[in-house]
Amino acid sequence: MRSARFRRTRRAGAITLVSALTLTALAACGTSSSDDGGGSEGGSGSSDPAAPLDPKTKVTITIDCMPPAAKAAELKEWKEDVAAFNKKYPNVTIDGRSTPGQCLEPPRFTAMLKAKSQPDVFYTYFTDLPQVLDNDGAEDITAYVNDRTVPALADIDPNVLGQLKHENKLYGLPTSNYTMGLLINRKLFEKAGLDPDNPPRTWDEVRTAAKKISDLGDGIAGFGEYSAGNTGGWHFTAQMYSVGGDVVDASGKKAAFNDELGKQVAENLHAMRWEDGSMGKTQLLKWGDLQKQIATDKLGMFLAAPDDITYMVQQLGAHYENFGMGPMPGAENTLAGGNSYMIKKGISPDKIKAAVAWLAFQNLTVGEGQFNWERKKRDDLPVGLPQPNFWLNESKKKDDAARVQHATMPVENFKTFMDNPVPGKAEPPKAQEVYKVLDNVMSGILTNEDADIDKLLDTAEQQVDQVLATQ
Repeated sequence: MRSARFRRTRRAGAITLVSALTLTALAACGTSSSDDGGGSEGGSGSSDPAAPLDPKTKVTITIDCMPPAAKAAELKEWKEDVAAFNKKYPNVTIDGRSTPGQCLEPPRFTAMLKAKSQPDVFYTYFTDLPQVLDNDGAEDITAYVNDRTVPALADIDPNVLGQLKHENKLYGLPTSNYTMGLLINRKLFEKAGLDPDNPPRTWDEVRTAAKKISDLGDGIAGFGEYSAGNTGGWHFTAQMYSVGGDVVDASGKKAAFNDELGKQVAENLHAMRWEDGSMGKTQLLKWGDLQKQIATDKLGMFLAAPDDITYMVQQLGAHYENFGMGPMPGAENTLAGGNSYMIKKGISPDKIKAAVAWLAFQNLTVGEGQFNWERKKRDDLPVGLPQPNFWLNESKKKDDAARVQHATMPVENFKTFMDNPVPGKAEPPKAQEVYKVLDNVMSGILTNEDADIDKLLDTAEQQVDQVLATQ
């Protein structure tokens, strides 16, 4: 759901689409070049897939989602990482491809898979795995990934890696992960007499706090929700998870939200909107709307992942100090997801090894690549958000300490979120189609005081069953 916003675009079904542009001028892209870089392969590569890449092997790999020129600091760091990688693997050429705005928008991603035109190493969201496999687009990299090729493998959360597996085969390596929680406006909490260091932990507490915040007047809403652009269904799912419910049953073939828990979620939202008046009059909101409201002190809280805060600071002019995070209210489960890189089906074993080596260095090494927090602080990039954080054991201790040491924001604002982790639960199958249906439940509840909740859930159940039947 890459920067905060662009990474979530396909995950949450945001509408804005940006045309992708491939930059082929390697020098301008900061692409690594060793020798002639012509894509030829040679050297003394081992035939054993479990063996690390031989540094003598000459190979070129194409990789998408290199930072665009507009993100000067991120692009500078990419170039530095390529140079550092080439010190160990001088014969590997990293041919970086950049897509402005986001990488990639849904229609283009699907078309790319169908045309088999994806780069050797291509960016995906966790929920893309079924689509990628349906199009025979990714290599099974199980044999290539071990503690020699990915030294920190044992310290990567197996629940994160599990989202990149099918039938016990591994098809990708993570670059980030997220879990949702309750994002709050600390200023409004204080004005309403609430403790911003102790955000609500139950839905009853959310309702009480939302009423106090909305009572401040001046058009301020206490709690906000989406109901359009597939984001309403996404958040209905998150709320179902939070109370121990589900949206699709274990078989993946039937809707599971038309039950007492589904009614509980719907009725609570309806009561907050119409009885309490704590959700504001403007509805049919989608991604970006709630962020603008909370960034301008017109909204007290909403469900989000921590990286929303970066978007609000970098794009909307807000300040890190004004935000905090608590765990998902209800705390039974929280919606979890993330993004990864997969490796194109059919490329050579040496290219696969080079791709794994690059991904291990840039995305899966504490203190290096994306986890080089000291460098990020020096480059005036945000440090201190609790996610991405898929580390366990000593790697987690080391990475957490470095985030605090080099933080560019008050990390104590996220303490409640960090200290009370909620089990993550993956998005449902055919997530975007399911979310589109559930948008109707959310919009019905939030725009119609006389909404028939039973009818809304009945209709949505029938439609989701139809969606799942077409798998």
